[in-house]
Amino acid sequence: MTFETIDSLTDGLLRAGYYADRRLATAVFLALKLQRPLLLEGEPGVGKTELAKALAQALQRELLRLQCYDGLEQREALYEWNYAAQLLHMRAVEASGAVRDVEAEVYQPHYLIRRPLLQALQAPAPGAVLLIDEVDRADEPFEAFLLEYLGEYQVSIPELGTIRAAVAPVTILTSNRTRELNDAVKRRCLYHWLDYPERERELAIVRAQVPGVGEKLSAQVADFAARLRSAPFVNAFQRAPGIAESVEWARALIALDTVELDPEVVSDTAGILFKQRDDVAALTRELASELLKPEEAGA
Repeated sequence: MTFETIDSLTDGLLRAGYYADRRLATAVFLALKLQRPLLLEGEPGVGKTELAKALAQALQRELLRLQCYDGLEQREALYEWNYAAQLLHMRAVEASGAVRDVEAEVYQPHYLIRRPLLQALQAPAPGAVLLIDEVDRADEPFEAFLLEYLGEYQVSIPELGTIRAAVAPVTILTSNRTRELNDAVKRRCLYHWLDYPERERELAIVRAQVPGVGEKLSAQVADFAARLRSAPFVNAFQRAPGIAESVEWARALIALDTVELDPEVVSDTAGILFKQRDDVAALTRELASELLKPEEAGA
């Protein structure tokens, strides 16, 4: 599946359940056309990971995911040898007494355990979508290791040589900006800052992702989330809720048979919107009442 225009890509993502605005769709379109990795930065929960999932569905490609974390090693991202199988082969050769080049035999591709990076490079046509998720959680040496892949879609394996992609993988990197990424990584990628959605886009996402949510309740959820992220209310919290929290909140409200938001139900379900103790405590019934005032919401 290919997309010849930005509009067709937007429609493809929409069919996969993802609502992309024009700027985001343009960034993705250029990443596909130029065959460049796309680095998405933004607050947690704004849809960075979900974009990669939707794009894989829209392109009808396999999604491969490399979840980054502190201490991630190259062997967990690229490959490692199946040492147990290699050892069994070496013992079998020794037992047979045959004179053979054992080292050459044990370093063959069929003894290779392929991890996400290598799987992406060796994926058959039409290729794969590789999600390198939360790359900011990995350390700087791992960033340096990624440079060859990001710049040339190839990796070097000492025993086998250089392995190049037959089909360039669509590569999406995400970062929550827990730390600044190296400039060398950024130079090899196209870049897009994924912000909180506008009210109408968030409303459409909630209605699409939460079947059965009423028009009034979904509108209230979108309005409430938007106000939480705006001054002066946002200053009361460590982190504003993202789209993921809005969707989960809507599901929780339906589970509670909520028809309309009120300060009590908002306060009781604050743990869906926020994941920090201080933030949950800050969303009091009094503050919820202030946030729910229709005249303050611009109704």
